[in-house]
Amino acid sequence: MDAGGPSRPFHWTLKRDGIIAPDERLPWGQTLAVGLQHIFAMFGATVLGPILMGFDPNTAIFFSGIGTLIFFVIVGGRVPSYLGSSFSFIAVVIAASGYSGSGLNANIGVALGGIIAAGALYAIVGVVVMAVGYGWIEKLMPPVVTGAVVAVIGLNLAPVAISDLAGKDAATTSFNQAIGLITVLSVAAVAVYAPGILRRLPILLGGVIGYIVYLVLANGFNLGPAIDFTRLGDAAWIGLPNFTAPTFSINAVTLIAPIAIVLVAENLGHVKAVGAMTGRNLDPYLGRAFLGDGIATMVAGFGGGTGVTTYAENIGVMAVTKIYSTLIFVIAAVVAIALGFSPKFGALIGTIPWAVLGGLAIILFGLIAATGARIWVENKVDFSASRNLITVAAALTMGAGNFTVKIGDFELGGIGTATLTAIVLYQILTARGSGGAGEAAA
Repeated sequence: MDAGGPSRPFHWTLKRDGIIAPDERLPWGQTLAVGLQHIFAMFGATVLGPILMGFDPNTAIFFSGIGTLIFFVIVGGRVPSYLGSSFSFIAVVIAASGYSGSGLNANIGVALGGIIAAGALYAIVGVVVMAVGYGWIEKLMPPVVTGAVVAVIGLNLAPVAISDLAGKDAATTSFNQAIGLITVLSVAAVAVYAPGILRRLPILLGGVIGYIVYLVLANGFNLGPAIDFTRLGDAAWIGLPNFTAPTFSINAVTLIAPIAIVLVAENLGHVKAVGAMTGRNLDPYLGRAFLGDGIATMVAGFGGGTGVTTYAENIGVMAVTKIYSTLIFVIAAVVAIALGFSPKFGALIGTIPWAVLGGLAIILFGLIAATGARIWVENKVDFSASRNLITVAAALTMGAGNFTVKIGDFELGGIGTATLTAIVLYQILTARGSGGAGEAAA
C-alpha cells in the first residue's frame, strides 16, 4: 500500500499498458475512448434520477459534468470519481415539492433550496474532516449504521417504483406492468449474460431494450399509448440548459438537508473502495472529497440540477478495466457538459415511457437496498449483537413505513427519521455497553 500517494497534483505519467494508476494516463486516443465509456456507465442512472424527481435531464447531465470538474480540482486530480445524480434525494425531493410524478416538477425551486442546504452541510463536514481527521465519522456511522441508512433509501423509494410501473392511466396498467417486467428481465439478462464491457451497462442497455419493445408494441401494434415524437422533432440541436433559480423553505430545507449524512457515508465507502483497488491510501483526500461533492451539489442546486454523488457504476468500470487515471473523468465531464447543450438530447430522453422507467426503478431502488446489506456483509456486522439488530430493525421499519415527524411547520420524512434513529440509537446502545453475545462487534 502506498501510504503517501502521489505528491504532484494535476500531473500524469504516460503509460501504455497494464494497470493505469490515478496519476498515470494512457495515450490521448485511448484516454478519450475510456472517458466516453464512463459517460455510458453513468448515463442510465444520471438521467433516470432527475426524471423521477421531475427535473430537466439536460440540466442534470450538464451539472453532473460541472460537478465532476469541481470535484476533480478540489481533490487535486487524485481521486478518480464521476459525480452523477444522487438517488438519495428522490424521496425527500418528491415529498418537499409535492411532485405528482408526471412531467417537469412545477415546484422545483423549493427542492433546489433544500439541495443547496444539503450541499452546504456536506461541505461543512468536509472542512471539519480536513481540519481534524475522519475518525469521528467512522465512530458516528459505523458499517451497521451506514448499511441501515443506505438500505432505508431503497425501501423508502419502493412505492415510487411500483407507482411508475403501473403508469398514469388505469386502463393501460396491465400493458405497462408487462413492459416494466420485460425491462426488469432485460436489465438482469444484460448484467448476467452480456459479453465484456456491455455487462457493465445493464441499466442503459436494459432501458434501450424496454424502450424498443414498447415502441414496437405501442406504436406498431397499438397495444398501448403510442410514444409521441413531436417534441423531439421540434427540438433544436443546440441550446442552453433549462436553468432554474432556487427558493428557500424551512420545511424543504429540514427535510432534504439531512441527506448530507447519507452522502458522507456513500462517499466514504467509495473512496475506500477505490483506494483498495488502486493500492493507494486515499484517506488523506477524504475531507477534500466531501468538500468537492458538497460544493458541486450546491452549484447544481443554484442552477436547476439534482444533488450529486460519486458513482458506483464508474467505480465498477474501473474495477473491470484496471484504468484508474483521473484524467479520463475530465473527458467524461466535458462530454456531459456538451450533452447538456443539446435540447434534442433532452427531448429524446423525454420520450421514455413510464412503464420502462418503472422497470428500471425497481432494479435501481432494489440495488440501493441491497447495497445496504452488502455493507453489512463486507464489514462482517454481527447481528447476534442486540445493539446492531435493534438499530437496524428500528431504522428499516421507520424508513420503509415512511415514519414522518411533524412539529408545527417542521416535517421530517421517513429517510430523515430513520437516519437519525440509527445514529442516535446505536450511540445510546453502545454507551450502555451490554446486551448480548457478540456485543463488541460493530
